[in-house]
Amino acid sequence: LLNLGFNLILPILVLNKGKQWFGSYLEPYFENVAVGILLIAVTFPVGYFIYDYIARSKYNIFSILGLISVLLTGGIGILRIPTEWFAFKEAAIPLLLGFTVLISLKTPYPLIRTLLYNPDLIDVHKVHIALVEHDSVSAFERLLVRCTWLLAASFLLSGVLNYFLARWIVVSPSGSDEFNSEVSKMMAWSWPVIAIPSIAIMMVALIQLLKGIKSMTGLELEDVLRDVEVKDE
Repeated sequence: LLNLGFNLILPILVLNKGKQWFGSYLEPYFENVAVGILLIAVTFPVGYFIYDYIARSKYNIFSILGLISVLLTGGIGILRIPTEWFAFKEAAIPLLLGFTVLISLKTPYPLIRTLLYNPDLIDVHKVHIALVEHDSVSAFERLLVRCTWLLAASFLLSGVLNYFLARWIVVSPSGSDEFNSEVSKMMAWSWPVIAIPSIAIMMVALIQLLKGIKSMTGLELEDVLRDVEVKDE
């Protein structure tokens, strides 16, 4: 809920209502109040990134790229970079994520193990022991590769949809009130238009992974999925 609030809901509210709420306070400090509004909107996801890093004492490539995306959006508006670059930025971030997922296959730390085959979600130690017993380790690694390609496809779809949605919605000069309003509209539309199809593909990859674990190990899903323990005080 914090993630959703600070990265989506609050920035949308500020970009839409910021001039009405903060305009009189910002006028003495900003020749263009829209720039000040954009700065306030950007502080919420940036602040949440810092808070989350302090709370968890760790970060990952996805949260870093998300922060970069937010800062680039602010930079485009503040520096009044041509609006066309906003669409390229919106497409570049998910495409970069997709390529990162694929490239990670060639490293000791493939991101499929962070996103889907995650020890917080699945008892990977138990699964590995069962895979060895059933002589299915190589087949399972091939399954992870197929799931990785599905994940990369979800990011590719996100990048394409991001680009066309941004070109359709964000058309006003950067650094203007209209630009801020269009960015907030873009953020709101990104969930039904972009996030849902991408999440659907990720769910297909997760279902394939879980089915593969069941068929290759003989373990039932309740045997491998992590339980949330409830402890009495």
